Amino acid sequence: MTDPVAVVRRFNRSYTQRIGVLEDSFLGLGMPLGPVRLLYEIGAAPAAAQAPLTTQTLRERLGLDSGYLSRLLRRLERDGLIDVIPDPGDRRRRLVTLTEAGRARWTELERRSDQQARLIVGPLTQRQRERLARALSEADLLVRAATVSFEPVDSASPAARDVVDQYFAEIGRRFGFEASGETEKDTRLLAPPTGVFVVAVSDGEPVACGGLHTIAPGVGELKRMWVHDGWRGAGLGSRLLRHLEDQARGLGHGTVRLDTNAALAEAISMYQRAGYRAIDRYTDNPWATHFFEKHLSTRNL
Repeated sequence: MTDPVAVVRRFNRSYTQRIGVLEDSFLGLGMPLGPVRLLYEIGAAPAAAQAPLTTQTLRERLGLDSGYLSRLLRRLERDGLIDVIPDPGDRRRRLVTLTEAGRARWTELERRSDQQARLIVGPLTQRQRERLARALSEADLLVRAATVSFEPVDSASPAARDVVDQYFAEIGRRFGFEASGETEKDTRLLAPPTGVFVVAVSDGEPVACGGLHTIAPGVGELKRMWVHDGWRGAGLGSRLLRHLEDQARGLGHGTVRLDTNAALAEAISMYQRAGYRAIDRYTDNPWATHFFEKHLSTRNL
């Protein structure tokens, strides 16, 4: 069986049956999968997180519409497992926490989930278990990569600054880059109507970013391309690159350029595979060692 769609469908049928998704009482907890999954997400939120857990965070993380999420929350409240209260700092938001009974139920969920997983891997040899772990890790990464969304954001917003700070931290570690004044410059350049800044989001969390701005009539420049370490190897960088090229077409650009540093060998390889060719230096960026250009073909968006 080599058809990816057929493979995914077969795996879904097999796996959901074996982990008990079809039962009204998931893992014998007296609830179907929906509220159990939500309970897990609430309990798994780090207690020391800077931002409190809100209904909006849960909706974004789980990809649920607000109506369905509200019904699930009401059920968990009715069962005495969670508290949902207005945020004292912003009455428009609602905070979600586990009650003492909810924490006990969450602990039991963890125990039974581990037990169910052990039943699945128990009959396998050690070598088969290692193969299964590698295969499922790869499958999980690729499935999550396929569901990543690309969202244009204000380049001055906290979301943009957070991912750009991570970008600067990485290149600082890799070749000593110093970001003095660069964030303020980005705020001016990577903004409409002549620019754009995009954040790739998975389960409500930023996992990649990239920007684009106009440097000459019909010519755009790509900036701040970054992919989280945990997402390397999933093809997310290539998808982001294609998305930014589409954004460039939308701005009327027939050509895009970029500069980069020799220390970022994997990025250079990606650009070359995507059809970028080396050109002479076109910026005064002292940190750049390689310069690339690509002529964009017309594409039906």
